[in-house]
Amino acid sequence: MTHVTVQPHPDLCPDGASFDAPSGRKLIDALLDHGIALEHACEKVCACATCHVYLVDGAQAVKPADDEEEDQLDKAWGLQANSRLSCCVRLKGPALTVALPRYTKNHAREH
Repeated sequence: MTHVTVQPHPDLCPDGASFDAPSGRKLIDALLDHGIALEHACEKVCACATCHVYLVDGAQAVKPADDEEEDQLDKAWGLQANSRLSCCVRLKGPALTVALPRYTKNHAREH
């Protein structure tokens, strides 16, 4: 199990969140399972960059981004050195802290 901490986000997770999720699970799926409605316009296949997150702590335990993910990240809003696509991150390690970007590259939010 990996303990996931999500820092507060004004729209998606105002109070932040903290939960345990099975190691090996995609981060996007763990977030969605716990009520954090992170966008994923390409249905989680690394083709859109709408599930962009920041790995604040614990990133050293997960596999580094591959070339395909790096190419998609170039399209993400607010790219930082710790940016990842949550559809590409498989949970690993004892703990992971995640921050959600303020915006997404989508102009309108899909529900």
